[in-house]
Amino acid sequence: MKTLSVAAAVGSVISLLSLAVACATPAMADEITFVSQGGSYQEAQTKAILDPAAKNLKMTIKQDSAPDAWPMVKAQGEAKKPVWDVIDTPPSNCVRGGNEGLIEALDLSKMPNVQSMPAAYRTPYSVAYEFYSSVIGYNKKSLKKIPQTWAEFWDVKNFPGTRALRNDPMSTLEAALLSDGVPRDKLYPLDVDRAYKRLEQIKPNIAVWWTSGGQSAQLLADGEVDMLMIWNGRASAVQKSNPDVAFTYNDGLLQNTQLCILKNAPNYAAAVKFVNEAVSPELQANLPLYIDYGPGNPAAFGTGKITAERAKELPSSPDNAAKQALMSEEWWASAAGIAAKDRWLKFVQ
Repeated sequence: MKTLSVAAAVGSVISLLSLAVACATPAMADEITFVSQGGSYQEAQTKAILDPAAKNLKMTIKQDSAPDAWPMVKAQGEAKKPVWDVIDTPPSNCVRGGNEGLIEALDLSKMPNVQSMPAAYRTPYSVAYEFYSSVIGYNKKSLKKIPQTWAEFWDVKNFPGTRALRNDPMSTLEAALLSDGVPRDKLYPLDVDRAYKRLEQIKPNIAVWWTSGGQSAQLLADGEVDMLMIWNGRASAVQKSNPDVAFTYNDGLLQNTQLCILKNAPNYAAAVKFVNEAVSPELQANLPLYIDYGPGNPAAFGTGKITAERAKELPSSPDNAAKQALMSEEWWASAAGIAAKDRWLKFVQ
């Protein structure tokens, strides 16, 4: 009896100590692993969005970088042990992942900021995070006539000069169709045969098919080409050091990266909170303070943080967005879009 009593007493003391320790230890804070594309872009969003979101939500945000996240998303999904929570990636990856059971569907009931954004700026699995544009960049000094539309870019007779296009079907097929008279709001579904036929017409006049943003900027900065398709951020960076360089948002192709959550994310509830906070107008309005990309949430332009002058420089400002075609990455994630991509390699060869 004495032995049992001592044991019971020791057990009670241990239980009380455990309870005291549990009460004294603060509850684990929320935590997520966030993945973006690295470089100056990820540095800018860390200052503009990630650090403020972590503070607002009292959350730890671990970061990783993957310029092409899709192989890892697929590998983690197939292993059924994802280590990432939220990724910033082209929406086609989110849609394709959603269709393949690798990405969670958005729970709009828990994401009021997402719900209030334009339907065209989200998919069932993702929401716009930041905008950039594929635009016509040019050298004012070397050109007598400056192209302001893709039709003029294709008009080699009346707009002479060396040209470059992106070595990728996304945005390039759209530009070809716009040059052939297809209205911006009637692009999708893409008439792929018509686009490739139009590209064949200009192919002999393309001096370079560029493969990276850095290469396109160098082509423009060095004067190796007179006009080219280029991302607005790359063009504006060159423009700061070379006043002869300019670009137009007219006939641009408005594109975005989007946020989506991995299926069975280890910190799903925290990931939902983060996505909603990351697209809030206040945090979205911070992004243009650090980089020449536009907010994914158009309500950011109503916060007062973005001046009218700064808005003129951003791809997703209401005025600039109205001059462009919004790329449908849902179409590019479809069977027809994947087939159009597969056809590209044969074309460029």
